[in-house]
Amino acid sequence: MSTVLEVQNVSSGYGEVQILWGVSLRLEAGKLTTLVGSNGVGKTTLLRTVTGLLRPWEGKIFFQGQDITRLPPYKRADMGLVMVPEGRQLFTAMSVAENLEMGAFSRRALSHRQRNLERVFDLFPRLKERMHQKAGTLSGGEQQMLAVARGLMAEPEVLMIDELSLGLSPILSLSLFETLRRLQAEGLTILLVEQNVHMALAISDYAYVLNEGRIWMEGPARQVAANEAVKQAYLGV
Repeated sequence: MSTVLEVQNVSSGYGEVQILWGVSLRLEAGKLTTLVGSNGVGKTTLLRTVTGLLRPWEGKIFFQGQDITRLPPYKRADMGLVMVPEGRQLFTAMSVAENLEMGAFSRRALSHRQRNLERVFDLFPRLKERMHQKAGTLSGGEQQMLAVARGLMAEPEVLMIDELSLGLSPILSLSLFETLRRLQAEGLTILLVEQNVHMALAISDYAYVLNEGRIWMEGPARQVAANEAVKQAYLGV
């Protein structure tokens, strides 16, 4: 199995405040990898560093074998490194259709726009029903569907999702987790950052546990879920 994304000994932070300390992880092609941990341990900081929104203080980032450590975010997106941000960050005054159009802005995505539009409507039929509705008037669950769909419109090689289930009901969360499994089964490489540790580990192939800015544990997701320390710290067992 080939490695699509590799983070090597990355340290990062904001201003003079260091958040990440020598973090390393690898994403294998076609696998669903999850990054779990408590609030404030650096999960979002890691995603922002990988996408280029933050420049690492130390370490390197490789995407499909190429060193992208110094590449700007738009070039990483154009290569297929796509993030669905925490809080959705939709264009709320624009329609569902217009938000999806905004996802397909890159050169790699434009030529596949129609195919990807059909794909996201197949995954999320509710979005097709609400094509002309303003994104800000959608329910929380529908907004999260739209955020994921907009990411898929960008023709990702790697789709990174920050807090998929945040603020959603258990039923809606389960539906979205099932959608991720379907995407992974179709061959998409996914990195999921998620506070619902139990569900994240249940659907993932491989897992990393981040604690105080460092990788505390990693391994096959089932193995991590069975670890006694993980059970006590994150699963309430």
